[in-house]
Amino acid sequence: MADILVVDDEPNIRRMLSSLLVAEGHAAAQAATGEEALELLAQNTPDVVLLDLALPGADGLEVLAQIRNREPAVPVIMMSGRATLADAVRATKIGAFHFIEKPLSPEAVLLTVGSAVELRRARELSRTLLRELGAGERLVGSSSVMQQTRTLIEQVAMSDARVLITGESGTGKELAATALHELSGRASGPFVRVNSAAIPRELVESEMFGHERGSFTGAHERRLGKFELANGGTLFLDEVADLGMEAQSKLLRALESGEVERVGAQHPVVVDVRVVAATNRDLDAERGAGRFRDDLFYRLNVIRLHMPPLRERSEDIPELIDHFMMRLQRRHGLESPALEADALRRMCNYTWPGNVRELANVCERLAILHSGRSVSGRDIDKVLAPPSGGGDDNMAHLPFAVRLDAFERRLIDDAIADARGNIADAARRLDTDRANLYRRMRRLGMDR
Repeated sequence: MADILVVDDEPNIRRMLSSLLVAEGHAAAQAATGEEALELLAQNTPDVVLLDLALPGADGLEVLAQIRNREPAVPVIMMSGRATLADAVRATKIGAFHFIEKPLSPEAVLLTVGSAVELRRARELSRTLLRELGAGERLVGSSSVMQQTRTLIEQVAMSDARVLITGESGTGKELAATALHELSGRASGPFVRVNSAAIPRELVESEMFGHERGSFTGAHERRLGKFELANGGTLFLDEVADLGMEAQSKLLRALESGEVERVGAQHPVVVDVRVVAATNRDLDAERGAGRFRDDLFYRLNVIRLHMPPLRERSEDIPELIDHFMMRLQRRHGLESPALEADALRRMCNYTWPGNVRELANVCERLAILHSGRSVSGRDIDKVLAPPSGGGDDNMAHLPFAVRLDAFERRLIDDAIADARGNIADAARRLDTDRANLYRRMRRLGMDR
C-alpha cells in the first residue's frame, strides 16, 4: 500500500482517481489547488503525487517545482488534457516522473502509479542502505595516499562529471562511489548499484533499461530499469568491463542521448543520472584486445580515481582493524579480542591479496571464533593460513549455520586470494559462475 496525493480542481476526477487507487489497496488524499496540496505535503509526505497541470492559482508546473524543492524523492505524475510538447519538456526538466493525458485511462493510471511506487521504494531502500553503512565510515585510513583519494573525491563530487574508479577487488571501489554520491548535490536522490558481472548477458538490457509487459517470455509486468530507478541520483556501474559488446553499445547510446528505451517500448524516456563506473581490470589492455569500446571508455573516463591496494598503505591496517572490530561490536554485539603486538605486526606485514575486504573478513572471523581475551601472532598465522582440512576446534561450540558460513567464507576468501582478486578467475576455481559467486558473497556480506 502507498500514500497517494491527488491534486485536481475537478471534483469528479479527484473522486474517480481516489476510488480507483483505494480499490487497488492504496490510501488517497485529495487537494483542489496547488496551495492546498503544498499544505498537505507539509503535514504528511506522500509516496506519489498525481498533479494536474491546469490549476487555479499556482499552476501545476509551479507546484511541481516546489514539490521537487521540498521533497525531491517523491515521484510526481503530471496530468493534463491540453498539454503541449513544451509543457511536457518543461515538466520533465523540472523533474516530473511521467506525463499522462486526459481523458484518463484507469489502466494507464494504475500502471504509472505502480512504477512510481516502485521508484519511491527503491529510493527509500537506497537511503536505508546508505544509513546502515554509516556516514563517514567508508574510506578509513590516514595514510597520505588515502588523504589524496579523499581530497580528489571531494573535488569532483559536486560536479556531474563521470568518474571511472579503478583498483583491485576488495579495495573499496563501491565505498568511493558511495562517498561521491553522498557529497554531491544528488545526495537526496537514489544511489543505484549495478553489478555488471552478476547479470546474465541475455538480461542485461532489461536490467539496465527496463521492459514493458509482454515484451518477451516471462515479462509478466512492466519493470523499470536501473537507469530510471537512479533518475535524479547516481548510477554505479560496478565491474563495467564485464559487459558484452552489445550491452556496451546500448550503454554508450544512453550516455550520449540521456535517454533510455525499455525493451518493447515505443518511445524513449529521458533520465537525469550521474554515472560512476568501476572495474578491477586493465581497461587499456581490454581495449587493445577489442573487448571494450574506445568510445565508451572515453565517455566513462572523464575523471579517473584509483583505489590503492592495501599492501601499499599498510600503515592504515591498525586503524582499519579498530574500525571493523567496533563495527562488529555495534552491529552484532561481538566482543573484540585484543591483538598482541606480534599479532598486529604480522597483520601489517601480510600482503592481503583480497585487500580491505579480506581484512574485514579476518576481523569478523577473529571476533566470532576466537575464545580468548587476546590474539597472539600464532593465532593470526592460523587465521591467515588455515589448515587445508578446514578443522578448527574453536568452531565446535558454534551453531551449525555459523560454522557453515565461516567455512564457505573461508573457501571464497582462499579462491579470491589464489586468483589475486580476480572474481571471474575465483569463480572458475570454485567451479561455479560469477553470478552465483556474487550472490553467495552478498549473502555473506563479502561484496562490499
